[in-house]
Parts: sequence; C-alpha cells; structure tokens
Amino acid sequence: MSEVPERRPPPVVMRSRLMLEVASHLVGQADWPDQQVQIHFRPQGGADWNLCFFASDAPNAVEAVLSGAADIAICNPGGVLAMAVRGAAPFKAPAPLRAIMVLPQFDQFGFGFTAASGITSLAQVRDDRYPLRVSLRGQRDHSVHLVADRVLQAYGYSLADIERWGGQVRYDEEFPNGPHRMGAMERGEIDAIFDEALNMWARRGLEIGMRFLPIDEPQLGELERVGLRRVAITPGEYPAVGQDVWTVDFSGWPVFTREDASDHMVEAFCAGLEARKERIPWYGSGPMRLDLMVSDTREAPMMIPLHPAAERFWRARGYIK
Repeated sequence: MSEVPERRPPPVVMRSRLMLEVASHLVGQADWPDQQVQIHFRPQGGADWNLCFFASDAPNAVEAVLSGAADIAICNPGGVLAMAVRGAAPFKAPAPLRAIMVLPQFDQFGFGFTAASGITSLAQVRDDRYPLRVSLRGQRDHSVHLVADRVLQAYGYSLADIERWGGQVRYDEEFPNGPHRMGAMERGEIDAIFDEALNMWARRGLEIGMRFLPIDEPQLGELERVGLRRVAITPGEYPAVGQDVWTVDFSGWPVFTREDASDHMVEAFCAGLEARKERIPWYGSGPMRLDLMVSDTREAPMMIPLHPAAERFWRARGYIK
C-alpha cells in the first residue's frame, strides 16, 4: 500500500505564514519598539500590491483609507470617524467611511487640573488668559491632540493661545502616569494634564488633589453635533471625583474601510476575524465576543454605520440580532 503524501501548503503560503507568525510574536514583546504594522497583499509575483491592512490608531488612518494607501485600518476613538463622516474640522469634507467592527475599550478624555492652579472651569482659562502649564501626549499624531483642540475651540481658545498668554504646552513622550507627567504634577512643575487612558492616571491624580473639570453646556452639545459623544467620569469608577464630571468619550477602536469597498474583501476580513477570534487579544476574558463589537455597546460604540457586507455577515452569523 503506497503512502499518502503529506499535504503541505504551497510555498508562497508557507513563506507568508512564517513572516506573519514572527511579526505577531514580535509586536507582543515589550522590548520590541516597532509595534505598529502594515500588511500588504498581492498575487505571487504580481507587479502591484492589491490590498493593505493598517494597524493604525491615529486620525491619519482616515486619509490613508480615503487615499487608497490602506484598504482597512483602525482608529481610536470612534468619535474621530464620526467627525470625518460628518466633515467636521479638521476634516474638509464628509468622508465615505463605514465600520467593519469595533474592538472594545471604554475610556474618557480627562482635563485634570491641580488645585493650586485655582482653575475651576475650562472657560476660566480663557477668561483669565491663564498662563497654563499643560502636558499632552508626545505622539503628535495621536487623537488626543485632535480632541483637545476641538474641545478648546468650543470654548473659543486654543493651545497656541495658552502659549501666547505666557503658558507652556509640553509634549511629553510617555503615558500620563509617567514621571514627566503625573510626576511633574506632583512636583508642581505643571498645572494640568489633558489625556485619555484615565485608568492609568485618574486615581493617582485624585489622590494628590487633582480635579477633573467638566465640559459645560452648550459646549457639550456643540461637540456632540460634530461627532464626539458625551460621557461621564463617575464616582462609581473614581470615588474621589465626588460627582459626575461630563466630558467626551474616548472609547472604541473601530476597524473601518471605504463605503465603496468590495463586499468580497469585507466579508473575507469578517470571516478571518471570526476564524481567529480565539487567538486575538482583547480587553475581555476568553475568546473575543464579536456580538459586543458590532452592536453599539459602551465599550465599543458604533459611531459610524457598518459596511453593508459586514452587517450582512454579522447578522447571518447571529452576532447581530
């Protein structure tokens, strides 16, 4: 009886899998600095690359998808995509974008001020022309900057105004809980931190007397009209805040594409995600809960409509009821 030859994938598949598996390992290593990736696809020996998946997080992902430099990308928070679809500044025209799913992560934007600054409202900075010393994220293309600029614009001033009033706008290359940010606040070197990722810094800030300032009406309404949802920082999460502090939502990592993206590509992406959901890390426990990622939840807000092919796929699979 002759032996049945072992079935192996074609060489091109083995080579591609090798590279993808090694890359998957490397981006999970804390000491590997290059953790953002692009994946390009083409037929074996093809002259041009046909598809690009971009593991981005910043607003520049919008232009990458609109220009065709990327076919599917990620952006955080979902409100940035809502602004793009509505054509709200800094986006110059309504962007034809659609979601495929939203990787969940609940978060809020925080305007944290020291008590020593004497500032009790965002409007007071403008009214007093206060020379604020504020720390922002060092990654200059991060959505933190777009959101902070848009909130201050709603109050009629800007970061450039703060500098003109004698203040200091610092761009610190670390997360808000780092020694040059929260540490600088503890040492009295800065008056404020504007950032997201509250779970990293809110508790420590509140322990040293920092207070989160709310976004007021009518500014909240104006921000909602351009696409940024309101959300509260609550005593249930951080007892020291004392009462709800209203701000803008920074939740969700939408995976998105163009409105005219091919159904075949979108369906293939959805099928691949479903097939590998047990291997993909997320902030929940157990395998990825795709039903939580396609139905507008607190952690995964659906800020723009689903691509029709994605909606059909998720509905057919029972993830959308």
